[in-house]
Amino acid sequence: MKILSRLKNHLTAKPEVKLATYRSYGTASHLYLLGRAIDDDKLKMHEDQSFFRTLSNTYKQFDSYEIANAEIALELPNGTVLTEKTNRNGYFLFDKTISLNLKDFADEGGWVKLKVSFVNDVPNSIISHGNEFEAELLIPPLKASYGVISDIDDTILHTGVTSFLKWRLIKNSLFKNAHKRISLEGSPQFYRDLHAGKKGNEQNPIIYLSNSPWNLYQYLKLFLQVNDFPKGPILLRHFRTPFDKSLKPEKPHKQKEIINILKTYPHLNFILIGDSGEHDPAIYTEIAAQYPDRIIAIYLRSVKHRRQMQRVRSIVDNFETVPVLLVETSQQAQEHARENGFI
Repeated sequence: MKILSRLKNHLTAKPEVKLATYRSYGTASHLYLLGRAIDDDKLKMHEDQSFFRTLSNTYKQFDSYEIANAEIALELPNGTVLTEKTNRNGYFLFDKTISLNLKDFADEGGWVKLKVSFVNDVPNSIISHGNEFEAELLIPPLKASYGVISDIDDTILHTGVTSFLKWRLIKNSLFKNAHKRISLEGSPQFYRDLHAGKKGNEQNPIIYLSNSPWNLYQYLKLFLQVNDFPKGPILLRHFRTPFDKSLKPEKPHKQKEIINILKTYPHLNFILIGDSGEHDPAIYTEIAAQYPDRIIAIYLRSVKHRRQMQRVRSIVDNFETVPVLLVETSQQAQEHARENGFI
């Protein structure tokens, strides 16, 4: 009877919900902050966790309960409150111009801490963490010489995105502990050098961009932290299922995000870093052709895929708008960056 009673209590218990916020970016007068209203999965990603714990974490990340049409409040450092509603997938976006100078509230690294909360109670749920959730926004300092927009998959983290039926991508992303994932050779140091810039203290913004779903945000954030990459915004995409009937975006995720970043920082030029495995060469060169004065270099890490490399060569070999470098190692990119005064 006690077992049945405990089971009944478990089944009838109200789930805990939270606001997951994602590191983003902005300016002194404009903020671009994305988050999601979902159930609190209470992830515990330990370095020495078992395979079954890793599997459990993976399941929790994708088995999410999204809260649609919830009103969300964003409290600015001066007490001003902005509100938005979540969409059908639980996402909320604050993309607003404000009168407050956010730079006055940034720390030495350019990060501004904000607070988000549910405006109302969530039916049949318990709001965790006392209904106060922290969000972070990066405002690049004036001394920054340029910015870096970098892919993650097979650029700084081996995923096997070009493998047959992407089985290596699935295996590496879903069944491996984030603490055990090894960054591609030399990447952390190269990115720290780019962040420091030629003068050594420029704090050039590093923005990480990936086609991975938002469900893997905590996983990728931990990977970047464990491998000592510079702290930066992480921009992923919505995971679409075969049953998702919402309209598909007009432009690819990466292209849309890069253009938005360029428009947000018209005074900054950018280095684009990706790999030759999927669509980065075509997207990056198209953007460079569209913004020839804003892209100062493109670095593409070569992947071991003969047909893919042939296609990439056909794209980049005759592209003369900006320097495009196909590299086997981070050292090759470092040498080019040093020769051109980036580091």
